[in-house]
Amino acid sequence: MRAPLSWIRDFTPLDDSVASAATIADALNQLGLEVEAIEQPGAEINGVIAARILDVLPHPDADKIRLADIDYGSGQKRVVCGAPNIAAGMVVPFAQVGAVLPGDFKITKRKIRGVVSEGMLCSARELGLGEDHDGILPLDGGTELGRDVREVLGLDDTIFDVSVTTNRPDAMGVVGVARELAAHFGLPFSVPEPLRAAATVPDRIDDITAVVEAPQRCPRLVLRAARVAIGPSPEWLQRRLTLAGMRPISNVVDVTNYVLLERCRPLHAFDLGRLAGRGLVVRLADEGEPMTTLDGIDRTLTANELLICDAERRPQAIAGIMGGRDSEVDERTTEILLESAYFSPGGISRSSKRLGLRSEASARFERGIDPNGCDAGADRSIELLREVASADAADTAIDIYPEPVERPRVTVRTARVNAMLGTELDTAGVRELLAPLGIDVEPAAEPDTTVTVCPTWRPDLEREIDLVEEVARRFGLQNIRRTVASAPPGSVGRLTPQQRERRLVADVLAGAGYAEALTMPLVAPSDLTAVGVSLERAVRVANPLRAEESVLRASLRPALLAAVARNAARGNADVALFEMGTVFDAPIDDELLPNERALVAGLRAGRFRLPPRRDARDVEVADAVDAVHAIATAMRLASVRIVPDSSIPGLHPARAARVEVDGAAIGVVGECDPEVLRPLGITDPVVGFELDLDALGAGTRTSAIFRPVSTFPPANIDLAFVVAPDVTAADIIATLRTAGGELVESVRLFDVYRSDELGPERVSLAFTLRFRASDRTLTDAEITELRTSCITAVEHAHAATLRA
Repeated sequence: MRAPLSWIRDFTPLDDSVASAATIADALNQLGLEVEAIEQPGAEINGVIAARILDVLPHPDADKIRLADIDYGSGQKRVVCGAPNIAAGMVVPFAQVGAVLPGDFKITKRKIRGVVSEGMLCSARELGLGEDHDGILPLDGGTELGRDVREVLGLDDTIFDVSVTTNRPDAMGVVGVARELAAHFGLPFSVPEPLRAAATVPDRIDDITAVVEAPQRCPRLVLRAARVAIGPSPEWLQRRLTLAGMRPISNVVDVTNYVLLERCRPLHAFDLGRLAGRGLVVRLADEGEPMTTLDGIDRTLTANELLICDAERRPQAIAGIMGGRDSEVDERTTEILLESAYFSPGGISRSSKRLGLRSEASARFERGIDPNGCDAGADRSIELLREVASADAADTAIDIYPEPVERPRVTVRTARVNAMLGTELDTAGVRELLAPLGIDVEPAAEPDTTVTVCPTWRPDLEREIDLVEEVARRFGLQNIRRTVASAPPGSVGRLTPQQRERRLVADVLAGAGYAEALTMPLVAPSDLTAVGVSLERAVRVANPLRAEESVLRASLRPALLAAVARNAARGNADVALFEMGTVFDAPIDDELLPNERALVAGLRAGRFRLPPRRDARDVEVADAVDAVHAIATAMRLASVRIVPDSSIPGLHPARAARVEVDGAAIGVVGECDPEVLRPLGITDPVVGFELDLDALGAGTRTSAIFRPVSTFPPANIDLAFVVAPDVTAADIIATLRTAGGELVESVRLFDVYRSDELGPERVSLAFTLRFRASDRTLTDAEITELRTSCITAVEHAHAATLRA
């Protein structure tokens, strides 16, 4: 929003004695209206005055150059000029010898094709007013000769380029900016009522029809009719539009743009003579309905677009965004129908984005302009049209407003204001800060409270906290002292038990050599089915970023497998990754939101090398099981079992198991099925696990028991048992620990052997047992007894045979 200071002064006496340009910019920044730039267009111009062309003569030695004799008020001079539009009687900008133009261009006396030019006549581009360089810039014929062009063209003005946030549509008008500055500097503020005049022709509004078929999208519609004389706008109007960043077009169009910039009131003028049926219909478009907008582009509309049509329902404008070509005001227009409406912000925003069409009007409508200002905006336009377009119009109007918008009433507690801001304001002070913003303050029944009636031009003021923010802006954020938040001792800076346990799991996996990965929660449906997740419970996304990734993940494994594949494709096949994240299931029954669960998953792929010198080997299921046991040990889970299960989708049938805590399944562990890996281009084995973090945290815990490290030597023995294939190593380890009692320090599976020599359907599992006492060195007899006890227990419990 570009706000010229001269325009702001129409509503509040903000002259140089009150504040400089820099001070005003600081005030706007403090008020939340960030000033991105301050422009002073006349600062680089010096010595340019108004002059009248007395005569135009041909150049004696050039066909395209002419001589202009001028009168500049205190004398006459001859200027050589190549512009084609100069003519006797024109008043034009004259740069005297010694004058300076933008870009530090200094004017000197020059001889051009044998004729001395005592200065230069200036175009708009040479004055820094635009890109027009086709001719000399004409000035108003009544301009005083010799007057500084900066004053004539308003180039001595200051323009504030203000960045307006989406919650402040009122600040997208000069009136809104002036109101804020008047309140800040304690100056009077007023918006003059439009002048009214009687029409000299019969009222042209009586035979005009108006129908609103979509009142929710167009809650209010105001129409005014007028006879006009189309022509250029006066110099003052063109100058203000130019300074505010708009190009003058014609007096009628310029007036609608002027009111838009001044009052934040978008308007549209239709050529009434080109409207079929002399009326308007506001309706929703038909699906696929075509329309040509003012920019000459043919557009195909959807059923969500709101249209303003003529009485025969032919589209004449996309409501709140852009008008159409069929009823455009041009030089042949003699009668206009002025539309001032309020459109719902959401509908304008959606249509503008879908069409890729953004205008000054849509930028304001989508923020939410004042619904109660439609009539005032139309009145202001008619007032200006009477002045600049000889408009003849009655003061009657069509006003369709079935459900007027009420001004919100909000109660503000002084104690709440001070508690939020850390201030010590009294109730009178709160009222004094709010009143200049157009917020009416009423007497309150309760002490130390303020009842406010908020203006409808401020749609962001709905709750008490909104008014607290207004008090803060008016009081000055820089005046609010800094305080340190206080809280009961020990209540700040602590992690919850759940957060601590999840960090513990991450630390365990990082210590086991896994690197943490962060993957996207959107996956392809085929990725979920590959790891055995049914799509019946999948949560589908209505507008996915990528069409092939259209469901929310119900497992962490697909994205981790994709990460393993990307690493392998780049020559890094030996990786270990883990992720903790949320997965989603479809809502149950009438629940609105998906069911969310927190999981941890890990994958180890390729080759695995244990330090410091052991040769690398392919990853094994035992590596994933070790990670699960490490997590269980760190969390002190009392009962964790690895139960073989050949029916787990996505895992190898012979190398898969359920993870159970307290007898309930809380996850899976095993080797990924080669049929899952093959489409991803992964040729090396991949093992992994996936566990429910919440179920892990709910498991029964053992008491923390700390024992001193034994200083006595251990005794290691190796035992190999031949068992049936359905006997698991985990079950044998549990039996060995029970048989060995407290002297068993560790049991580790180190070999799995299959051979026809062992017999049909038999497998050899070899274990290393470590025995140690805390108070003595174990004797040979004790070790022999422990060995015998362990062998006997396994043979009886699992129908095993000790392998020689």
